[in-house]
Parts: sequence; structure tokens; C-alpha cells
Amino acid sequence: MLTVGLNNESSRDAWIKDVLTALPVGITLLDAGAGECPYKKWCGHLRYIAQDFGKYDGSGGEGLQTGSWDNSRLDIVSDIASIPLEDASVDAILCTEVLEHIPNPLDALKEFSRLLKPGGKLILTAPFLSFTHFAPYHFSSGFSRFYYQHHLPALGFEINQLDLSGNFFDFVAQENRRIKWVANKYLGKKINLLEKIIIHLNLFILQKYAKHDHASQDLVCYGIHVLATKR
Repeated sequence: MLTVGLNNESSRDAWIKDVLTALPVGITLLDAGAGECPYKKWCGHLRYIAQDFGKYDGSGGEGLQTGSWDNSRLDIVSDIASIPLEDASVDAILCTEVLEHIPNPLDALKEFSRLLKPGGKLILTAPFLSFTHFAPYHFSSGFSRFYYQHHLPALGFEINQLDLSGNFFDFVAQENRRIKWVANKYLGKKINLLEKIIIHLNLFILQKYAKHDHASQDLVCYGIHVLATKR
């Protein structure tokens, strides 16, 4: 079965679930940039607060869009760099696939440092490399490990985990699977049978290489998952 290039979201969700379910019962978690709150289902043992700027509606037009978007589950509608909560008022912050949608992501990290109690947990994910999505609210294509390693310690965080998800071959396979959609949208072309076969055969090669890969995530990966503690 050809699964290469399909595990970006599932591997991220599995990591987030593990981290969230391991948090102590009853603590306060802020889901910053929560959107439609997809991870609230794993926060039943926590005091969950959802924040977002609430402006995206799924219909930006350019790049990858959702078509619709539900902001009705939010508890706080605000700028992510100016959240109306007291200093050191939350025990954990979850921020998933959000940093690339913030004009100045460092401002958000500074706000997280302000809001977290000493010993509090910061749970971050963001793409290493992404195509335009959720436009016009897409300001960066992604972040490398060095971004976190540079900024988080300077903001008073100790990095506990920094996991690179996927590898070069996974990433190429993911985009290989988009060829049909991109050709149709941007060329007005439906790929023919021979082209479909070539794309399919390429996935066989990429799956073989991905399985035996050792360190190509140093070059490119889906994204990075970070768990850090506020000192």
C-alpha cells in the first residue's frame, strides 16, 4: 500500500495527542490560534481556553483554502500577540500550525512567555516548508529548528523536545500527490493516463527511499514539533 506522503497531519496529531493527554489534570491550557479547536477533544481533563483572531473564513481565493471555517467555538477573539489574560496565568500553551500565519511570529512567542507560569509547558508545531494556504493570512513558508533554538532560550524557555516530522522523500511524495490538483487549477489541464502512471510509479520509488532514509530531514521535512518549559 502506498502511504508515503500521507502522514504529515496524522503524525502531527499523534504527537499532539500524546503531549496533551500527559498534561496534569485540572491545569489551564490556552489553545492559541485555535481556529476550529480540533484538539479540544484531547483536553477534557484540562481547563481549556480557545483563542484566535477570528478573521479567516475559508475563502481567501489564493493557494490552498478550506472553503469554509467555523470560529464559533472561540473563547477569546484577539490578536495573538496581545491576549487579554494576566501575566503568568496559564499552565500550558498549545499553538499548532499558526506561526506561519502571524506577521511577526516572535511577538507571539514573547506573549506566550508572558502568559506562562514558571514551569509551564509550550507546545508548538509549524511547517518547515509550506505552500500558500489560508491566504491572505500566510506570511512565512515555515521555520527551521534553528529558529526555535535561537529564540526560545532567549525568551526564557528550555527546549525539552524538538522532533522533525517526515523526511525529504516524504515531503517530495506529499507534493507529488498534489500534481493533479495543481495542473488542473493553474494549467487548466487534466493529466492523462501516462502521466498518472508516472506519478504513481514515482511514489513507489519515494516510499522505498523514505523507508530506508537515515537523516534527510536535515535538508527538509514536513514540520517541527516542539515541547518547551518556561524557566
